[in-house]
Amino acid sequence: MALGWQIYALTHSAYALGMVGLAQFLPMFALTLVVGHVADRYDRRLVVSIGTALNALAVMLLALGSWQGWLGPAGVYLLAAVSGGARAFVTPTQMAMLSGLAPRPLLQRATALSSSIGQTAQVAGPALGGLLYACGAPAAYGCAALGMALSSILLGTIKMQATVLPREPLSRASLLSGITFIRDQPVILGAISLDLFAVLLGGATALLPIYAHDILRVGPTGLGLLRSAPAIGSLAASLILARRPMHAHFGRLMFSAVIVFGVATMLFGISHNFYLSLAALAATGAADSISVVIRQTLVQLRTPDAMRGRVGAVNALFIGTSNQLGEFESGIVAGLLGAVPSVVLGGLGTVAVALLWIKLFPQLREARSLDN
Repeated sequence: MALGWQIYALTHSAYALGMVGLAQFLPMFALTLVVGHVADRYDRRLVVSIGTALNALAVMLLALGSWQGWLGPAGVYLLAAVSGGARAFVTPTQMAMLSGLAPRPLLQRATALSSSIGQTAQVAGPALGGLLYACGAPAAYGCAALGMALSSILLGTIKMQATVLPREPLSRASLLSGITFIRDQPVILGAISLDLFAVLLGGATALLPIYAHDILRVGPTGLGLLRSAPAIGSLAASLILARRPMHAHFGRLMFSAVIVFGVATMLFGISHNFYLSLAALAATGAADSISVVIRQTLVQLRTPDAMRGRVGAVNALFIGTSNQLGEFESGIVAGLLGAVPSVVLGGLGTVAVALLWIKLFPQLREARSLDN
């Protein structure tokens, strides 16, 4: 929340907002193959803990630079890139850890519960960030850094099922094995590529500072609420899925959720009412949560444990592409056409992709089970 508001306050440029997403994406793209190999060779708790600590350091430098007044747009981009590089190690390794924390029959419910816990933080975080930003960017960054530092320490205390990860020699075939595995699994490839293009085209998150500042005129506190709205919808859906797991027609449910995501994105794009905008964003979060639970559970259940890090790294690259590169795409299109056309066209593109993927991936459309 603080990154987007600060860079827009410094530049008043949609292009600059898009560059924040690009700065976070490029390290993830460059490190994908290395990250997967690390996650499959070393203690996953240690990898996540160190990555979170590095992220905390980058955010603390954002706080220090904002407080002392030497942080400009270039510094924001650089530290956003460092943060993106740290999270490149954290995200796929966390995905690979989940199978060691929950037995196989409960993995779908565990994935939904894990998602709901994350969404709880994403509800409270941006809203709190908006309030803290009223005291200045250092307050928002400082609290975020302290939270990450505490998380890094606590991650080391997690107890996992004892597993021996094979030390497969580093080779070209080993580095590319995650890509090869996904390529040969059309259901997995269809699921993660659908999510990639849907969020890449339909992501309005990067433009929320423009909507809060220029269209809805609700200030940084309103921006915090807008950033929290998708997480509120996602949290509600995740809690329902944790209590009432899905049992059939997973492919059709995923396609339906993506279409709802696109329609809700278009509704947000044309809205000039703050409360309608919040409702539309909440709907995007709920629809995205259904898609995420299906995709993550499917990947976990259909991937051997020895390869979960490498497959998770490729999956995380797809997620990062859709999120960070999607922010870059939204910023560029908004700079050319304006914020409202960018969001509306993105939502329309999401619906179009879902309809096309129904034809391209019939195995995913007809999928009834997540594990075979």
